[in-house]
Amino acid sequence: MPDLASPFGSPSPSGQDSRPLTVRRITPADHGRFLADHPGASFLQNPQWPGVKIDWRGDSLGFFDGRSLKATVLVLFRRLPVPVPVLKKRSLAYIAEGPVFDPAAVQLESVLVPLVQYLKSRGAFLVRVGLPGVVNRWDGSEVRKALAAGTHRSVTDLAPLHTDPAAEDVRARLLALGWQAPSESEEFEAGQPPFQARIPLQPELDTAPDGTRAEPNKNGEFPALEAALNRMDSTSRRQTRKSTRSELTVTVGTAEDLPAWQALYEETAARDGFTGRPLAYFQRMFAELNSAGSGVSGGAAADSAVASAGDTAGDTAGNTTVDTACTLYLAHFGDQLLAAAIYVRQGQFGWYVYGASSSEERKRYAPRALQLRQIQDSLAAGCTWYDLGGMSPSLDPEYELAGLTRFKTTMGADVVQTLGEWDYPVNRWLARGFNLYMSRRD
Repeated sequence: MPDLASPFGSPSPSGQDSRPLTVRRITPADHGRFLADHPGASFLQNPQWPGVKIDWRGDSLGFFDGRSLKATVLVLFRRLPVPVPVLKKRSLAYIAEGPVFDPAAVQLESVLVPLVQYLKSRGAFLVRVGLPGVVNRWDGSEVRKALAAGTHRSVTDLAPLHTDPAAEDVRARLLALGWQAPSESEEFEAGQPPFQARIPLQPELDTAPDGTRAEPNKNGEFPALEAALNRMDSTSRRQTRKSTRSELTVTVGTAEDLPAWQALYEETAARDGFTGRPLAYFQRMFAELNSAGSGVSGGAAADSAVASAGDTAGDTAGNTTVDTACTLYLAHFGDQLLAAAIYVRQGQFGWYVYGASSSEERKRYAPRALQLRQIQDSLAAGCTWYDLGGMSPSLDPEYELAGLTRFKTTMGADVVQTLGEWDYPVNRWLARGFNLYMSRRD
């Protein structure tokens, strides 16, 4: 099974460097090279990401011990939407799935303390950080059974399959530094959800003991794919296999196919009652996350122009080297587009990010065919996790998001809990006002 070593280090660190590190801006190329050595890092820390989130300003920051780069972080800044000139310069500093560093060598405090000081000097009124890593993990089949029984209130009422022994120590250290813990909620709120559905993958199963490739089963499935399919419930597994015999053509799309994606996506949004993103967002996402090796992204290049004297600004050439890809998958029956999906892969992770489907020809199970393809491609790339995104911890079978939990766990996903997103209020008055505004907006 995939490695679940603690992302936070030992509760009583011995080999960690506790000295505060020096923070300064780094180039996207240097940032990318660092991430290339940390295959567990999320694509939300990719230096190309600000080119997608154009309503935010992005900075790549490095943490140095002398000349040695020890940690990196992508920070997104959003200014206050107020007409008062002095307040317009104040920003929310948001960090998803970061900072990125080796917890065996660097202590958490030596990163977070100088980070807050740096962001305060750049006008942040609130720092919001979603640290990477998993605190608890629950067996998806047990979650599925509990949801059907309706005898438990929350996933947290179940016994976890794995708990990070360092997690409670990290919580205590964050509180001691003045960080505020996230409140518990069953709802999806702004930011990254603390409960997520992830399918563990075992690509190593496809290698036989003698180093050759293992033999497939009678269905033509190699051992790693067979293991992933065996995690599904019987209905999902049957529908997934049936999709391979349903006269569907699964292809990888190009940027020219994004308008077709958008049309199907908008049809899905109207049918399922959610507000979708515009075509331009997906065009930026496709371009930016596939531009590793082309140098600075549009967002990073724009940010480099406002670097303060003494900062390291973004360069205009170079290779980010981080192995990232954004893929558009399309499933057709003849000329009819029945399903589409947007998938991102970086390092050890594959992510199912967006999906769309037609209400026609449902018995051909086109969305299942695309899930299968994403699992296959994740295994081929050596990924150890396939992420299906956020979910609610509620186990109430009548809860409005129960169907999402049911779908993701029947697909073979386990449920993981992160530390969630913690706040450091640099300016308590502005932070309180901002959180009040966000709660009323939601």
